[in-house]
Amino acid sequence: QVQLVESGGGLVQPGGSLRLSCVASGSIFIIYVVNWYRQAAGKQRELVASITSADATTYTDSVKGRFTISRDNAKNTAYLQMNSLKPEDTAVYYCNVQVSAAAISSARFYWGQGTQVTVAS
Repeated sequence: QVQLVESGGGLVQPGGSLRLSCVASGSIFIIYVVNWYRQAAGKQRELVASITSADATTYTDSVKGRFTISRDNAKNTAYLQMNSLKPEDTAVYYCNVQVSAAAISSARFYWGQGTQVTVAS
């Protein structure tokens, strides 16, 4: 009943920018925490950024000052603005969203399908 669709990934040169989007659909009552994770080839999945329903944000040290997480509650959409991209940012990026919705007994986390970000010349 709840689906997350990610978009915005692609190939970008070092120093470039991308904006990832994560759109939730279904009979959603409220979205609580939104997380963005990434997983580079051969590496463990890493939490990149989080935003709460009160708009408190956190970032992993490697992206502070470069990435910005945000949300538009009216559109059930979360964003990750990525500036000054580095080759080390290359990974599949996943949104991870805590949702309360019809047909579920309590809030739970859902995963997006992932979107590839490649930073290279």
